[in-house]
Amino acid sequence: MNTEDMPLASLNAVKAQDRTGWLALFEDDAVVQDPVGPCEWDPSGEGQNGKEAIGRFYDMFMSFQQSFNYEIHHQVVRGNEAAVSVTLHVTMKDGTTQSSRAINIYKASKNGKIASLRSFW
Repeated sequence: MNTEDMPLASLNAVKAQDRTGWLALFEDDAVVQDPVGPCEWDPSGEGQNGKEAIGRFYDMFMSFQQSFNYEIHHQVVRGNEAAVSVTLHVTMKDGTTQSSRAINIYKASKNGKIASLRSFW
């Protein structure tokens, strides 16, 4: 996959609730930091390391979501990384909707998969 295609592929897989497809985008030793830095589900701030941990992260955030959508405002690709300015729209299972702006940075591996995903929000 081309680096410039990674953000759309990742966001579309989450929107489609395609766990298998989303995980297939990542290298086996990939790292996901969503968000970057310490948070409730990542107190160390080191992120989710490896597909098994990334899969548990996916299951956690999908457990409270009814649906997910997004708007990409701007994308820049340099070298093997793509940065996107995006608004994420999440409808919770209780029907409430939350929207947040984020900067997502996708780093490609030499195999054309996602080596890391860092989300600043």
